Amino acid sequence: MLRGLYTATAGMITQQRRHDTATQNIVNMNTTGYKQVNSVSRSFPEMLITLVGGDANLPTKRLGKLNTGVFAEESLSMNLQGAIMESGQKSDFAISSNLAVNDPQTGQPVPFDGSGKFVRADGTVAYQPQAYFTVQDAEGNTRYTRDGHFEVTGTGQLLSSTGSQVLDNNGQPVVLTGSVDQFKVDEQGRLVNAETGAPTGVTLGISVINQPNQLVRQGDGNFSLNDQNGATARMMAAGDNVQIRQGYLEGSNVDASQATVDMNAAFRAYEANQKVVQFYDRSLDKAVNEVGRV
Repeated sequence: MLRGLYTATAGMITQQRRHDTATQNIVNMNTTGYKQVNSVSRSFPEMLITLVGGDANLPTKRLGKLNTGVFAEESLSMNLQGAIMESGQKSDFAISSNLAVNDPQTGQPVPFDGSGKFVRADGTVAYQPQAYFTVQDAEGNTRYTRDGHFEVTGTGQLLSSTGSQVLDNNGQPVVLTGSVDQFKVDEQGRLVNAETGAPTGVTLGISVINQPNQLVRQGDGNFSLNDQNGATARMMAAGDNVQIRQGYLEGSNVDASQATVDMNAAFRAYEANQKVVQFYDRSLDKAVNEVGRV
């Protein structure tokens, strides 16, 4: 009896986490550069149930397999392009990218699906590289973000919306020697004088992450790189299909309809598991307080 109680409780915990993930997506629908998160659930190992007892001379009878519950294994970010929206502010920037890679097994371009991944015939998964602004937080840590809502301080420093320093392609903080209206950023991220067109020698640091699935959320739209599984970051090259658009912002890539469906489905599944827990509670109450007195 207690096995079913544990299974239902594990289901409640899993559905609560699914509900929290869907709620997080809905809350950040209007957050600049936000990437949707999907909760992945996995079942516990199955148990082989056999009939025991009775006549020792009879062979053991197998009844089948029993699932012992489910748990929320991980949350995966959907690192795909969000809608580009015009803001009209010179200090706002958006990244538009569609990076292609060749499959080392076939030599042909990898046909990524709508989620930005491709499953090869041998079962290995390839992820589409993504481009990010490179910033540095107050502790000196390098972070990556798609939130291009920047601002310029009185000393000319270019800061992100969370106060991090925006880095150039040499890993140095970007400092403007004048107002932001005097500068123009081309599609490659190079800063030029808006009046003369002369280059300033400063280029925004646009990092290309080869395995964006290895990025770790640090809050406020910032990511850190988990390089334990071979994920690397490099600066944008001339041949990359990446464009920087000044005066624009990238919106969230959350699918509002799907997030609402996921939230309601998690809530209903939580209720169903809750009913099972209540049933076991009543059964144990009768076993202790009624059957025990007989």
